Amino acid sequence: MNNGMSEIDDPSFFFAKNGKESASSELNATLEALYNERSYDDNATGCKFPARKAWLQQRLQLKDLPEVDCKKYKKTMQKLAPRSATLVFPSAHINSPASMFGHTFLRINSKYKSKLLAYAVNYAANANPDKENAVLFALKGLFGGYYGQYSLLPYYEKLKEYRDSEQRDIWEYDLNLTEEEVLRMVNHIWELNGTYSDYFFFSENCSYNMLWLLEVARPSLHLREEFFYQVTPLESVYVVQKADLIHSNSFRASKRTLLLKYENIINPNYLHLVKEMLQKQQLIAALSENEEIPLEQKCYLFEAAIEYLEYSYVKGEIEKENYLTLFHILTTQRAALGQTHSIEIDTPENPLNGHRAFRTTLGGGYKEGEKLSYLGFRTTYHSLEDSPIGFLRGTQIEFLNLLLSYNKTQKLDLEYATLISIVSLAQRSEFFSGFSWRMKLGWDREYLEDKSHFTTRVGFGYSFGNEFAYSYLLLDPLLYVADEVEAGLGLSMGVVLDKYKFTQTNIEGTLRRYSQSREQYILNVTQSFRVSQNLQLQAKYNYINRYNSSKKYSEERYDLLLNYYF
Repeated sequence: MNNGMSEIDDPSFFFAKNGKESASSELNATLEALYNERSYDDNATGCKFPARKAWLQQRLQLKDLPEVDCKKYKKTMQKLAPRSATLVFPSAHINSPASMFGHTFLRINSKYKSKLLAYAVNYAANANPDKENAVLFALKGLFGGYYGQYSLLPYYEKLKEYRDSEQRDIWEYDLNLTEEEVLRMVNHIWELNGTYSDYFFFSENCSYNMLWLLEVARPSLHLREEFFYQVTPLESVYVVQKADLIHSNSFRASKRTLLLKYENIINPNYLHLVKEMLQKQQLIAALSENEEIPLEQKCYLFEAAIEYLEYSYVKGEIEKENYLTLFHILTTQRAALGQTHSIEIDTPENPLNGHRAFRTTLGGGYKEGEKLSYLGFRTTYHSLEDSPIGFLRGTQIEFLNLLLSYNKTQKLDLEYATLISIVSLAQRSEFFSGFSWRMKLGWDREYLEDKSHFTTRVGFGYSFGNEFAYSYLLLDPLLYVADEVEAGLGLSMGVVLDKYKFTQTNIEGTLRRYSQSREQYILNVTQSFRVSQNLQLQAKYNYINRYNSSKKYSEERYDLLLNYYF
């Protein structure tokens, strides 16, 4: 119950007609059902609701309840053999807006040593964002247009889904729940099987429901109270850490991370051979016998080819028969080369070391002889100018980002009010050739007049990078709503220098041409310093062309901002 109202929306979950709204009515109806079982097998109330039954027996000291034989429940418990639990955080998916926040689900660890034999408890909307209109998907997700349902499936299947096909690194946070607490949670999950709740993208989502389950496991926890209106996956992990539930963590690299590692250690002169081996089988034997290529490099080439073959098969780019044939040939040839040192994947910075989602901004600036003061806030989540520690490189997703300015004439101005901004700069490489894109909806002062105007834009292009920096080139069609609606087209080139943890540099230059044949140049330079995990100092320079009537002039601005995240 939450404020006297159950968050389960499926009527089949309740015994009383008004059970969703009335806890007392549901309690009486449940007691009646338990004492008056109509069947004594898997359809019995005690078999369908073992958590309710156990809780009521403990609290009310119930006696003489009918004996029931729960074969399905016992079989499932034997298969799960629950001993402990792990909170799993798959990181963001760079080209999927629905997954750019990441995701959370629970792993129920069993008595078996291999974690792959464990089971995953997942909660998700009954929708496929890849097959639905993106705008419709977002709107329905925001306003409860989907049902959310729990699922229980082998952990290795979730790994295959997130780590292999969706290119998402995975962090595992082992929890200090006792075996009794884990069993209590699993019993409740059993009760929720087949039921549904209304799914809300920002509130009643995957992370919110994982917190619910942890509170069921340990009723003294109040994890959900930490949130006001939104629950994002990474924020939910912060809350679990704050409650001192995490005792250890581990990292599982995605296929993408593994293949990018091979790109770095394979000689550039040989790198093209990886894909060619999948296209020309005769090249495999010839490469194996090639004495001009060092043995270690040949091993890397075959290992990378096997990884890329598996990745291509999961993505549906290779037929099964061809996949099996190539897999056999490649693994056989690789085994014939003998053992070498296994490659080591550097563990990235733990997402828990990244900044929090809410941001407040204070600062001052200087524009054309005028001093300015700034006050701003952002509700969610991360921008390219924020510290990238713990976040996926080249991604940005912001909701409700506001900045106000105040000058000596006591005039309050709106610098920008971003409703939503999403950026996905997917760096292209030998094995990955995704495109980059961005979109923005809101108000800013980048139009030809020095006033805030509503704007919408969607850009697309390409990005390239290495360990020191990444660059991008984007074409941005845009609309501004001023005295009249004016269309424009922008060409932006940018670079982000992010090699070092404590500082980064963002530079972007833009050339715009508007429908009235007026041109505009914009240059933005930001130098950021990470003072602490949740404190950042930014120095900014902005150059922009303006028009006063028909006269063109240039404007320069220098700002110093302090960002605090919480």
